[in-house]
Amino acid sequence: MSRALLRSVLELRPAVPRPIASPRILPATQIRALQTQTPRQFNPTAQFVDPQPRPSQLPEQSTSSLSSSSQREPPKQKPNPPRVRLPTTPPEITPQKLDPSVKSLLPLLAAQPAHYITIHIHGRPYLVTEGDAVRLPFLMPDVQPGDVLRLNRASTLGSRDFTLKGSPWVDERLFECRAVVTGTEQEPVRVMIKKKRRCRRKKHVFSQHRYTTLTISEVKVVTEVPEDA
Repeated sequence: MSRALLRSVLELRPAVPRPIASPRILPATQIRALQTQTPRQFNPTAQFVDPQPRPSQLPEQSTSSLSSSSQREPPKQKPNPPRVRLPTTPPEITPQKLDPSVKSLLPLLAAQPAHYITIHIHGRPYLVTEGDAVRLPFLMPDVQPGDVLRLNRASTLGSRDFTLKGSPWVDERLFECRAVVTGTEQEPVRVMIKKKRRCRRKKHVFSQHRYTTLTISEVKVVTEVPEDA
């Protein structure tokens, strides 16, 4: 009961106003010091402004700009001429000097009959003698029956007792090998059956190739070699 009475008395008590802070009064010495301080000064900088052209100069400048633009025309691009492919000349191969032992044995090799030679046609070697027939495994382009071909790529040249081996090729000045194109041959028709697993369908592919045939007409050993060789 006493607590309830005390609480009601406190609620009825008037609110006490809070003191308001009074303005701070400075002494006279500080006021004089503040008054004697000089304000900060800044060095002004002059701004640069482009001079405006006079109205009398404007038409002259416009006419001059028009005349300069008319004089400076954009350069015209010349059309590129078509490129012409010049015929390529094969590099000149300087002949190597022959060994004296080879020169001394050439007459002995030429004196024996029935010479043989290993010629290379499109990278394939063929060991032949005079009168042999060769069937190439391909159709040689740009040849007709009756054409004479000079075969100048050989790896070996020999007879019964002598053999001349090249490293990797025999000098083409030491021999003459010629072949005559006799015609073309056509093989029988080939039939290849193509079939897939679990499928009853079969596909038949037919092919029939043609081959060029040659006859070796001459195999000769050259004994008269130039002196500079």
